[in-house]
Amino acid sequence: MSIFSSGVLGNKRPTRQKATALLSFVVATAVGFVPGPRLDDGSPPAPQSSVTRPSPSSTGPSPIAGPSPAATPGPTSSVSAPPPAPTTQAKPSAPPGGSTTLLGNDVSWPQCNTALPEITAFAIVGVNNGLANTTNPCLHEQLEWAETALGGTAQPSVALYVNTANPGHAGSWWPNSNDYGGKSVTNPHGTCTGAEDAACAYMYGYAKAFDDAYLRTVADPEDYLWWLDVETENTWSGDKNANRAVLEGMTDFFHSIGADVGIYSASLQWWQIVGAVSEGSSLYSLPSWLAGAHTAEGAKINCSLPPLTSGGQVTLTQFVSKGFDYNHSCI
Repeated sequence: MSIFSSGVLGNKRPTRQKATALLSFVVATAVGFVPGPRLDDGSPPAPQSSVTRPSPSSTGPSPIAGPSPAATPGPTSSVSAPPPAPTTQAKPSAPPGGSTTLLGNDVSWPQCNTALPEITAFAIVGVNNGLANTTNPCLHEQLEWAETALGGTAQPSVALYVNTANPGHAGSWWPNSNDYGGKSVTNPHGTCTGAEDAACAYMYGYAKAFDDAYLRTVADPEDYLWWLDVETENTWSGDKNANRAVLEGMTDFFHSIGADVGIYSASLQWWQIVGAVSEGSSLYSLPSWLAGAHTAEGAKINCSLPPLTSGGQVTLTQFVSKGFDYNHSCI
């Protein structure tokens, strides 16, 4: 059964005021949080993934299109994102086999300074700059564009997505306790002592979600559906249990503030990174957003594919056309 209800989906677009960095700093300070080291400070990107990336000739789902490295450098690219600037709106031609009035779009840092679709049914905006601990420099311009979404589907008119990863000690910061955000976190994987294990991976995920909600200058983070972008483009451990713990930490944090959570991936990549998810995991019932289609019709057909977790439901599918990511609502 879907975690979405018509009531929930119909009330996910309250009137919002533009957030500021000062606002997020005040919120973080109020809960006693002092930011630790972040790649936002100009440190080099995390190493390439240790998970084998699927070959283009592999069988199964197509390699992930991503939200959205398909037409632009991937999250681990050394190409710098352009500085933020007001986003010019322009109506693109409709993708083959689909009407833009019934399709949504997802955008993020690769679309900075790019004309965005004038008509979209719903919008999903990337919060990060390609890595789990960075900020999309065009976040607010793109959120303002997203507020023009027409609606007309069961999807929230505006949702967010965040990059995920498990860099371990190769990253610029790794937890060494169950404390974060000014509190001691209940950790289902035990006590984090700094090791590259599931307990610390959980705390890493919890911390990244906390940062996304309170340090990326997102106003009213509890009002959004947050999609977790799970791709082999980013850095992952060979330990699937630890990778799963990262996503559980993120999910548990977002749920703790009253936000909804979903998972974006392609089945093959999800299996490489996470594997099977048990009923006891907080990931088990999350909705799935599947990548891999090449046309609007293909995206529609993919609604019948198995979800990423056995207790979930495919609620959204993605395809890429003419330089834009389009999304088909399965609900």
